[in-house]
Amino acid sequence: MSSEGYPRRTLHLPQSPLFSTPIQYMDHNDRAFLSYEKAKAIGLSYDMTIDDLLSLSPKFWQLHNDPAVLLDGGAITLLTIQYNLCAGTIARYAMQRPELIPLVEDLLQYRKHGQYMMTELGHGLDIGNIETTATMLPTGDFILNSPTPGAAKFMPPTVPAGLPCVAVVFAKLIVNGEDRGHRPFIVPLNDGKQMCTGVESKLLPYRGGPHPLTHSLTSFHNVRLPQAALLGSLDKPSNFHANLLDIIHRITIGTIALGCLALPFMQCYATIGTMYSLRRQIGSLDRRTPILTFRTQQAPILSAAASAYVMQALQRWAIEKFCDMSLDGRVRHGIAAIFKGVMVQHSQQAALGVSERCGAQGLFAHNQMTCLHNEMRGIAIAEGDVLGLAIRLVNELLLGRYTMPPTTNPDSLLARHEAGLFAELRDIIKNAPHHRSAEVNRLILPHCQPMMEAIGHRMAYDAAVAQGVRPALVDLYVANVVRFDAAWYAEHAGLGRAAQLAMETRAMDAVLPMLGDLVKEMDVFAYVTAPIVSDERWGAFVGSLKTFEGHARLDDVFEYPRGALGVHPEMVRSHL
Repeated sequence: MSSEGYPRRTLHLPQSPLFSTPIQYMDHNDRAFLSYEKAKAIGLSYDMTIDDLLSLSPKFWQLHNDPAVLLDGGAITLLTIQYNLCAGTIARYAMQRPELIPLVEDLLQYRKHGQYMMTELGHGLDIGNIETTATMLPTGDFILNSPTPGAAKFMPPTVPAGLPCVAVVFAKLIVNGEDRGHRPFIVPLNDGKQMCTGVESKLLPYRGGPHPLTHSLTSFHNVRLPQAALLGSLDKPSNFHANLLDIIHRITIGTIALGCLALPFMQCYATIGTMYSLRRQIGSLDRRTPILTFRTQQAPILSAAASAYVMQALQRWAIEKFCDMSLDGRVRHGIAAIFKGVMVQHSQQAALGVSERCGAQGLFAHNQMTCLHNEMRGIAIAEGDVLGLAIRLVNELLLGRYTMPPTTNPDSLLARHEAGLFAELRDIIKNAPHHRSAEVNRLILPHCQPMMEAIGHRMAYDAAVAQGVRPALVDLYVANVVRFDAAWYAEHAGLGRAAQLAMETRAMDAVLPMLGDLVKEMDVFAYVTAPIVSDERWGAFVGSLKTFEGHARLDDVFEYPRGALGVHPEMVRSHL
C-alpha cells in the first residue's frame, strides 16, 4: 500500500542532527525558530521547481504526503505556506512577468522566507470584507495600510527568523478613490533581523499542543510599495466575488494538499498503537500477555489502519479528479473540500481512539499522538475551514448549481446513506422561502458537515473498491462509518444494532491477522519518534531525561515531640 508511489525523499533526515536533537526541554522560542531550519531541509530534499508548482506535479503531492510531517508539524506548515501559497501565487504571475522568476527561485531554494497574508483578525472566514487597503498614488506606487485594529493580518508567522521575508498580502485596490476589488501584492516584511519600515508584527502566545510557531498579528502603516508589487491588473473586475476566488486559487489547492497530511498521521497512529500494544504486557512474570490480545485495544488500531488504506485510495482518486482541468472548477473545489473533510474526520478519530488506548503514555507530546491531534485541529481550519467549506458546498448542491461525480456503486450502504441524507435536506430547502432564510439556518446548516462527510465516505468506498483495496479493510471501513450515523442505518437500511455490531466484529476478525503486514507496508516507522514503541527506544528516552539526585535528609518526618501523636477521642468520633 502506502509507500508505493510515494518515494521517501526525506529518509535521510530523521537521524540527522537537525531532527534528532531532543526538544522536550527546549525553549519554545528556540523550537519555533528551529522549525524554519527543518522546513528548509525538507523543502530542499524535493528540489521543487516553478513547473512543479504550476503543474501540480507528482512531486508536489509527494511533499504533502511526506511522513516528515510526523517529526515537526510546524515545519510542514511553514513549508506549505512558502511553496504552495506564497511561491505558487507569485509563480502564476511570473509566466507573464519573468522578472518575478528570481524571487520564486529564492523562495524555492530557501534564500528567502515567504508568507501568505489574507485572513484578518476582525473578519476570519469573511474574506470578502477584509479591510487592508493599497491606495494607488499619482506616481503609480501604492500605500499599504491596515485602517483598523481588526484589519491586522492574523496568524501568519511574520517575525524576523534569520532570512529576509516577503509575503503575498491581499488588500483592496483603491484607484482615484474607487474600490477596484482585492488584489495580491508582494510586500517585503523583514530582513531577517528587523521589520521593514511601517510593518508591525506582534508575536502571539504559542498555541497549546502542536509544535510552536511564531504566529503573529501583522499591521501595515503607510508602507510604500512600488508599482511592481501589484500582482494582476489595475482594471476593475466585472464580478468582485469571482475575482476574489480567482486570486486566492492556491487556497483551493491547499485545501486538498493539507488534507493529504492526514494520511501519514493515520499511518503513524496505527504504527504506534500496534507496536506499543505488543510491547505492553500484563500478567505475572511467567505468563505475560500483550494488551493487543484484547478487542478493546485492537478496535481503534484496526479502524485506524483500515481508514488509512481506504483514505489513500480516496486521495489518489481525488488528486486525479482535482487535476482534471476539463471538470467544472466548482466541482474540483467541491472534491477538495469533501476530501479534506473526511481526511480530518478519520485522522482525529484515530488520534483519540489510539492515544486513549495508550493510557497515560498517550497524553505526552513525546509520544507524538497528542501533538499530531492538535496539528490536525489547525489543518482543519487552514486553507478552508471544514465547516465553512461544507456549508458552501452542500447549499450549492441542494440548489442544483452543480453536482458531484456520481457513485459507481449505487447499491452500497454508503451510497444509500448519502442519497438518503441529501433527499431529506432537499425536501427542507424546497419548502424554505429562500436559501438564506431562518429555516435553512436552523434546519440545513447544522447538517451540512455530516452531509459533506457522507459524500466523502461514499467516494472513499468507491475509490477503494475500484483500486482493489483488500475487501476486509473496506468492510471494516464501512462498519466504522456506519457508527457515525447508526440510527439512520437502523431506520432506513434494515441494519439494527445487533447487525451493526456483528458486521464490525466480522470485519475486525478478518483484518486482525493482517495487522503486522499492514503496518509494515505503511512504512512510516523511520519517522516514528515515540519512545513507547520499543524497549530500546524507551531505555534511551529515560536515559536522556533530566535526573535529579542529592543527599538531603528530612529527619523531622518521623520525629515528633512527646505527646504530639496523641489524639482526642472526640476527634476520632467526628471522623467516623
